[in-house]
Amino acid sequence: MTAPAAVLKFRGSSFRSPESYNELADALARRVDAEGPLVVVVSAMTGETEELRRRLHEVDPYPAEATTAGLLTMADTISAHLLTAALYRAGRRATVLAGHQLGIVTDSTYVWARVKENDPGPVLRALAEHDVVVLPGGQAVDEHGRPTWLGKNSSDLTALLVAASTGAERCEIHSDVDGIHSADPHVVEGTRLLPRVSYDTAATLSLYGAKVPHRGAVQLAKKHGIAIVCRLDKAPFTTGTVIDGEGGPVSGVIANKRSVVLDHRTAAAADHAHSVYHAEGIDSVRLESGPYVAVIGGCPNLDQLHRRHDLPPARPSASR
Repeated sequence: MTAPAAVLKFRGSSFRSPESYNELADALARRVDAEGPLVVVVSAMTGETEELRRRLHEVDPYPAEATTAGLLTMADTISAHLLTAALYRAGRRATVLAGHQLGIVTDSTYVWARVKENDPGPVLRALAEHDVVVLPGGQAVDEHGRPTWLGKNSSDLTALLVAASTGAERCEIHSDVDGIHSADPHVVEGTRLLPRVSYDTAATLSLYGAKVPHRGAVQLAKKHGIAIVCRLDKAPFTTGTVIDGEGGPVSGVIANKRSVVLDHRTAAAADHAHSVYHAEGIDSVRLESGPYVAVIGGCPNLDQLHRRHDLPPARPSASR
């Protein structure tokens, strides 16, 4: 069994409408003709996951994490099947491997799960029989086969896990910008595209909330020497930034409106909360200006996390 020509990841912005699936399927069909079988990781359409979260919290404000993991990952599964339908329409053999079929096994924390096993067999066998293997992002199972979730924005991590296990040399991350800029081009005018960035720089930018590939994915890419190619998510799929071991250090301005700064009673309480977030795999920064912890990108289940670890209620800082 041979490695895929490439592992491609498409974020939710790739699917702006149902027709977007057909447009992408046509582009993938052309790539199969040129390069051979592909693995494609997809996220849910924008807003789909949050809609499921809203409906879940209407039923139970504090649902069990197993329920959360089982329900929220369905949004990505829907996206995977829609793309597969479009690929069939384009005359291509395609299949979906959901979390329980993928070969990624985690611990049983359900939400923000940690990977324990990463078996390439299911993906490689599927590639031997199909032109495109489509994977819903962020999904896995624990050792008992129960659904688990790799965390918020973890489709990038799925793509790198599969690239690493199957021996792919590169992983393409497609999004609504063509690469890493000196600041978010949707927020700041006159930004500069950074054509090549080192693994360590990309991971640092991600930690502080830049809209770049998932930090865990970047660290995995560095470990296995896989180049991450950042590309636009629509034709002509422009290549912007390459993240690899040859990129130099760069600087940038990060404007992240989704992050939240939490105000704790004491420095010791802030230190403890920061350690809990770190153990849970949630990116956070312990600020030096007071008993503050910045949770990068926000955390939808922050109140639930505090309840589970017997932490004081999360209190956003009024001054930050």
